[in-house]
Amino acid sequence: MARVAVITGASAGIGAAAVRAFLDAGWQVAALARRAGPLEAVTAGHPAALALPCDVTDAAAVEAAFDAVTARFGRVDVLFNNAGVFTPAGLIDEIPLEDWHDSVAVNLTGMFLCARAAFARMRRQDPRGGRIVNNGSVAAQAPRPGSVAYTATKHAVTGLTKSLSLDGRAFDIACGQIDVGNARTQLLEDHIARLRAADPAAEAPPMIDPALVADAVLRMADLPLAANVQFMTLMATKMPLVGRG
Repeated sequence: MARVAVITGASAGIGAAAVRAFLDAGWQVAALARRAGPLEAVTAGHPAALALPCDVTDAAAVEAAFDAVTARFGRVDVLFNNAGVFTPAGLIDEIPLEDWHDSVAVNLTGMFLCARAAFARMRRQDPRGGRIVNNGSVAAQAPRPGSVAYTATKHAVTGLTKSLSLDGRAFDIACGQIDVGNARTQLLEDHIARLRAADPAAEAPPMIDPALVADAVLRMADLPLAANVQFMTLMATKMPLVGRG
């Protein structure tokens, strides 16, 4: 029987690439995102895909979405906890409080709610167990200037990953994290556009194709539950993350 993956933030970027990668590998895929139109375009009527418009910050909507997944597919084997936002850069006393609240709501609370829903089903299904892969960020290791809201939430995601990894052991639930650096997504393109609005001479950073991230997540998901990639960093080779480069 085909395994079942739930992928959030699935309407574009890394999430959409992951939907395609998992479907191509023979998985059944529940794709969650707020925008129904782009989500339907990604799943494109694929018989093994289930498009579920869902706001991950809404606890009731998340529970309803996971109920729909189990009603359709019977279980949840993998959650790729991917949905996220990157609000405009700024110093801490300049960023609007609304941007802080939005960052926490999507990047942290949304991941918590989806992990909570997946964990509850994984521990009770038969056979029990599953895997949660959280999309962290290299910001959880080294922040960009002016990214206090995004960086704080991604550090918190690392704590979520570690706690879930520990608490899941008794139920055969593995949890790992992929920290991505400079995937060519709309989030990064928007960030570059803001940089160039301030400085037209600003150069685009080195970037990688989101399909490479999707492939890495699929490899994590394909592991037997007795093995786990606790943390993976996948980045553009020439991005200035390591050392003084």
